[in-house]
Amino acid sequence: MNVVSLYNRLSRLPMGKTLFSRAVCQTAPYFSSISPTVETLAPGRCVVTMKKRRKVTNHLKTVHAIAMCNMAELAGGLLTDASVPKGARWIPSGMTVKYLKKAKTDLTATADGSSLDWSEEGTVRVPVSVTDTSGQEVFHALIDMNIKHTR
Repeated sequence: MNVVSLYNRLSRLPMGKTLFSRAVCQTAPYFSSISPTVETLAPGRCVVTMKKRRKVTNHLKTVHAIAMCNMAELAGGLLTDASVPKGARWIPSGMTVKYLKKAKTDLTATADGSSLDWSEEGTVRVPVSVTDTSGQEVFHALIDMNIKHTR
């Protein structure tokens, strides 16, 4: 079963998005450090939310940079997995980030791959925008995904 099918199946259940998000964190334990919730997952789009909690804040009481990087990588990785052709393999190979404002609230990461060409091998740059509860972009990432197709 692919990741989108699993998400669609679980997200219909009560607490289904939470169950799916926890399953992802079991597969990739590092993501559990931010307690994410996958709100949307489809080919070309992934939305992940994260509550502002003490464990993801810095000495300024804002969400720390690495938590936002972690959130962006999760959204970008799920988007890639949902978007590549069946049988393709991928791995992140780099990330460029911009910290635009202090992150003082809960956050939403949106990975939009609707305009990307997933059929080619090589590097695809996945844009991820992280916004606060007022809709202001506080962080932006471009994640390089190295894609290989099986023959």
